[in-house]
Order: sequence, then structure tokens, then C-alpha cells
Amino acid sequence: MRVEDYIESGILETFVMGAASDDETKELMFMKARFPEVDEALQQLELDMELLARNMAITPPPNTWGKIEQEINDIILRDKTNPEKFTQKQRGNDDFNQSKQYNNGHQYIEVEAESSHMKIHKNWKWVLAGIFVLGKIFLACAIYFYLENRQAQQQLQELKTELKQLKK
Repeated sequence: MRVEDYIESGILETFVMGAASDDETKELMFMKARFPEVDEALQQLELDMELLARNMAITPPPNTWGKIEQEINDIILRDKTNPEKFTQKQRGNDDFNQSKQYNNGHQYIEVEAESSHMKIHKNWKWVLAGIFVLGKIFLACAIYFYLENRQAQQQLQELKTELKQLKK
């Protein structure tokens, strides 16, 4: 196998996304050590993925880190004082930050968001609208061909019946 074919095979992308098997990872590490082109392509792909992640990142609301930090500090203090007892403290103007402790000892911090809406890039809105329209078209085609097939089956059955009658 040529090095260019190996690079184009998609194994580098699989590795970077964390979906490569152990055998694929070993093979990639071998190829990376043996061929500098593979190492260079892998570094470029990692850089591209990093830039993509940076460009698509959404900054959290400014007060989110403070809420998380305060909850962690409360959990640490609560664990030192009385780990079995759960208390809920009020902060600010009726703003309750809740920490839930279950019987198995796991603790969860509830983070409140400013908005319940998901932000999507404008281009994705058109893609999703196109997928929706294509889905409707495929559904209509499936129904049409199902009805046509059923009608053809009925006509075939009628022809078989007529053929049997003519043979008798």
C-alpha cells in the first residue's frame, strides 16, 4: 500500500476522532514512525480539528464559572463538615443552586443556563431544512411506489387467475 493511499484511507481521521481500534492505532503509530509523510498529515489533521473546534466553540455565560466554582467549594466544605447531611443554601435573589447527593455517593452540580434555545450556525439551518424537505419527498415516493407495487401485484394475481381459467 502506498503512503498516500494510507493517508487518504480515513484512518487518520478515525484516530483523531478517538474511534480507532487498538490494531488500527498500533498500525498508525508504526506508519507514523516509519513515514514522515504520515506524521506530517496527522499533525496537520490535528491542527485542522483544533481550529475547527475553536471556530465552533460557544462561550458560556460570564457567571457560569463563578456558579460552578461556588458549588464545588460548597461540596468540599460540606464533605469536611458532615458528609451525610445535605443542605441547600439560598444565594442572591431566590436563585437556588442545587447539589444532589444520592445513596451511592455520587454528587451532581446543576448548572442553570441563560437560555433554553440551541444556537445553530445559519448555514446549518438551510441544511436541516433541506434534509426535512428531502425526507418528505422520499416519504411521498415510498408511498407512491408502495401503492404502485400493490396495484401491480393485484393485476398479476388477476392475470394468473385468468390464465388458470383459460387452461381449464
